[in-house]
Amino acid sequence: MKKIKVVAALIELNGRVLIAQRSYGDLKGKWEFPGGKVERGEKDEKAIYREMMEEFNISIKCDGFVCSSVYEYPDKKVELRLYHCTYLSGEVVLQAHSSYVFVDRKLLLTYDLAPADIELAHYIVNH
Repeated sequence: MKKIKVVAALIELNGRVLIAQRSYGDLKGKWEFPGGKVERGEKDEKAIYREMMEEFNISIKCDGFVCSSVYEYPDKKVELRLYHCTYLSGEVVLQAHSSYVFVDRKLLLTYDLAPADIELAHYIVNH
């Protein structure tokens, strides 16, 4: 089974958390924490910075690891690592998503989240 390491950003603004809705693929329509795949030899922090520039056109600072989850899809196993990040600059321009929202952390689980993101959302809601 293919194993993929993915990083995601926990970006908060006024007590609300950024999530985005996928616009393509098997997870089209699902909500997720923004981020993406870590390339071979790439550090998590560099990957998350790169992904936020590529997919959202925003600059962030990675402040530290929050939690992780492992989820097995039918064709792959995904390790999803969540990092608390600070927004620095840029105006959001969506590349791989159809929508984004800053949601109250207590309402995260009311969204139709991608399976790998659900465990992370539970952690955020409860901490």
